[in-house]
Amino acid sequence: MTEVVAAVIEREGRVLICQRPAHKARGLLWEFAGGKVEPGETKAQALARECREELGITVEPGEVFLEVTHAYPDLTVHLTVLRAGLAEGEPQLLEHADLRWVTAAELPGFAFCPADGAIVQKLRQG
Repeated sequence: MTEVVAAVIEREGRVLICQRPAHKARGLLWEFAGGKVEPGETKAQALARECREELGITVEPGEVFLEVTHAYPDLTVHLTVLRAGLAEGEPQLLEHADLRWVTAAELPGFAFCPADGAIVQKLRQG
């Protein structure tokens, strides 16, 4: 099982979503910022590193928003979603094909990675 972290980063009533690069697994599907937890890292450290590497931002990881396990055809992920504050920088397209700040009501209009469906559902419930 692969340990993965993702961030719910909110600003002015909107949440940050990112579109995966076309050449990667689940290419062009939308996701929440994050990635794999490397050996020796805490989940908070992994989230901070991934946001720095992929978006050029500094985040302050907060409490756990939710956890979900999802089996894809090529791997099974245990996804820990943390709320995170945007501490420094403006998100940049260093890795993703696109990024958007959207309201919870707009989330169903985007095709998300299946593991992220639970995040979308919880955000929509408020």
